[in-house]
Amino acid sequence: MQASAAVVTGAGGGVGRAVAAALAAKGVPVAVADSDPATLAVTADKLAADGARVLPVPTDVRSPAQARALIDAAEEHLGPVAQLVNAAGVLHVGEACRLSDAQWEECIAVNATGVFAVSRAAAERMVPRRSGSIVTIASNAAGTARTGMGAYAASKAAAAMFTKCLGLELAERGIRCNVVAPGSTDTPMLRSMWSSDADRRATLDGSPGAYRVGIPLRRVASPDDVAAAALFLLSDAAAHITMHTLTVDGGATLGV
Repeated sequence: MQASAAVVTGAGGGVGRAVAAALAAKGVPVAVADSDPATLAVTADKLAADGARVLPVPTDVRSPAQARALIDAAEEHLGPVAQLVNAAGVLHVGEACRLSDAQWEECIAVNATGVFAVSRAAAERMVPRRSGSIVTIASNAAGTARTGMGAYAASKAAAAMFTKCLGLELAERGIRCNVVAPGSTDTPMLRSMWSSDADRRATLDGSPGAYRVGIPLRRVASPDDVAAAALFLLSDAAAHITMHTLTVDGGATLGV
């Protein structure tokens, strides 16, 4: 019988790549997915060079058909999917009244509908086996209002609550569903919001004018910090944890 496998979306970079690498380092066969074939190839090549068993599957998580094809490919080539990490995401910033329809729709489609489509496809496989673990990478913005981040925060809140509802429905089948809520993390997404070192300092210091607290631990998270939280929730060490949000933000939301 084939070993159990994991699927990680958004694995072309940032948190998704870090999660895939962390799983591979533990010997887990990993199907990595991303909408950008070029960055996905970089991830797959790096993992393969390190000796991992890896399957790259270019995927647009907004498409239910592609979501199912991703899970099907993982099961066919790597083994039963026992772990899923939803790390695919996009960010559009701007005042709510000035966001375009396209910006709003893309945030909802990728960050929320994508989580629904891939989680549903994975759960369909997990339910008959009565085991599995799903982790969604959301954001601390899902529970704390942020100026200029209405679309992103709303989409992440939807993803987080969907994941918890799914966890409630699947609990009696032995499937756990949890959420990791990162704060500012050193990824291309965050760096796209910075234009100078002053912006990085402002992330640490906070901005009273924007009603934003800084980071008490005085550092921006690394993708590995977030990946470690995801691996914990996937693991047997979290066997009695489901429908939980693990916040990884250095105290930026003051533990609320």
